[in-house]
Amino acid sequence: MVYLILIISLPLIIFGADLLVSGSVSIARRYKVSDFAIGALIVGIGTSFPELVVSVIGAIQGNSDVAIGNVIGSNIFNILGILGLTSLILPVNVHKDNLKFDLPLCIAISIIATLLTFNFFANDRYSISRIDGILLLALFIAFILLTFYINDKNSKNQDEKSIEKPSIIEQINLPKMIFKILFGLTMLIIGSNYFINSAEAIALQLGVDQAFISITLIACGTSLPELVASLTAAFKKNTELALGNIIGSNIFNMTLILGISSMITPLQIGNITLIDYVVMITASILPIVLYRKGRLNRVSGGIMFIFFIIYNIYLIYTQI
Repeated sequence: MVYLILIISLPLIIFGADLLVSGSVSIARRYKVSDFAIGALIVGIGTSFPELVVSVIGAIQGNSDVAIGNVIGSNIFNILGILGLTSLILPVNVHKDNLKFDLPLCIAISIIATLLTFNFFANDRYSISRIDGILLLALFIAFILLTFYINDKNSKNQDEKSIEKPSIIEQINLPKMIFKILFGLTMLIIGSNYFINSAEAIALQLGVDQAFISITLIACGTSLPELVASLTAAFKKNTELALGNIIGSNIFNMTLILGISSMITPLQIGNITLIDYVVMITASILPIVLYRKGRLNRVSGGIMFIFFIIYNIYLIYTQI
């Protein structure tokens, strides 16, 4: 039965992602918001909802491996797996603001979260405290405000002739666009929830370690909305939205989700190791290192995806 649920959940995820992306792009055009900002804020936080639910439940149940492993694994999968695969399908455009602000911020937050976890700033042993959670939530608010500021600044500097004016249909159907986004997001969440539960049940039947399940199956499962949303955006030739979705989702995971989870209960590091954190930081750095001529090309995508495969081989090896 769990295998059947696993298969049925996929069409829900795909259908929901298509509605979410198309609705978000329409609103971006309607209100002259950049595709990247829409991807980072609306699509990014929307597709991160499964991670939020899983990590918060893990925190409530006192299961730090799930709460932390889900976030670390999702961030690694988002960049190495999803962004790598998206770049293989269609080169992803990277603007100078992404290089100056968004990607460095993603790296900085990953490093800060690692330092907080391994208590470089305190004497406690390897945990994320409630005070750490407050700091992470403050970083989340700062990211939201800065993203809006940069988008507003770019909108004012842009030549009005180059701005695509919204069509009459788009102006009339604003409630329809919002409905598409909400309905699509609902389908994503429902489909992802069934997928995660069935995948976890299968893994537990096979006797796999909980930390391994969290950083692989659960992390990849909760990142399915990001995967399908990014691939859908790429197929629609909207790679800026795809990049925004990945960066926004990673920042939300590290700040909002870890922040809320650690405020519910301090999170002990458990079986998630420093190596996993180092891989996450390295993954955040790779897009800047592999950036070429305004984009992440197919070679860049291939390199990131190979790193993802190598990391998973390492995880499987540690389970043998």
